[in-house]
Order: sequence, then structure tokens, then C-alpha cells
Amino acid sequence: MHSDFLSPMVALIAWTLVMLGWMIATRMPAMAAAGIDLRKLVGTKGADADRALPAAAQWKAHNYNHLLEQPTLFYAVSAVIAISGTGNGINAWLAWGYVAVRMVHSLVQATVNRVAPRFALFLLSSLLLAALTLNAAIAVF
Repeated sequence: MHSDFLSPMVALIAWTLVMLGWMIATRMPAMAAAGIDLRKLVGTKGADADRALPAAAQWKAHNYNHLLEQPTLFYAVSAVIAISGTGNGINAWLAWGYVAVRMVHSLVQATVNRVAPRFALFLLSSLLLAALTLNAAIAVF
């Protein structure tokens, strides 16, 4: 038997993979247009791509990286909530809210990349994550 609370976790993982696909689909043509040959690259890093590729092509890569940062905390706290059996009610709403806000954040960053709405969405997702963490702490302590 599994917890329905695992669904938001899987949804965010799936969204991260969507962003990975979008990043690849955007970056590969941008790299070709910039004359970058992957076979000749040795030891490069993200900052090199930021200098060589158009900003809009990099926005998807930046967001993909962001989806591998704070959401790792979401996965951990979600596992605690699922294991503790407290993934219903408000915790389910908070988790789905977190996933929805992160998805909107991705769309903003990958398209228009305006900092003010991105920051507002990041702050909101952080508050949702903090609430989940508090509820997980209450469940296990």
C-alpha cells in the first residue's frame, strides 16, 4: 500500500523531466547556431554556456537547476509526511500548492524571466515548504 501523498512528489519529478526536455530542445539548436561542437568541449561549466548562448536559451537550464535545489527539501519532507501517515488534509493541499507554484515559477523563468514575479513565486513556495516542514516536525517529534 502507498500513500496518496506521494503523488505531488511524482508530479514534481515529472515536471522536472519536462523542463529537462525543454532545456535540451532549446539549448541544442542554440549551441549549433553558436557554432559549439559538443565533441570538442572539455571541462566546461555553466558560466561558459551563459557567455556563449542567448539568455533565453539558458533560462530553461537555470530553471532546471533550480528544480534540483530547493525541491530536494520538498522530497525529503514529503517522504517524512508520507511515512508518518499525515499526508492528508492540509498537508496534501500544501504539497500540491508547492508543486503548482514551482510549475508556475518554471514557466515564468523559462519564458519572460521577470525577477519580481519569480521572487514572489519563490517566496510563496518557500512558505509552503516551511509549513510542510513544521507539520512534519509536529508529526515526528
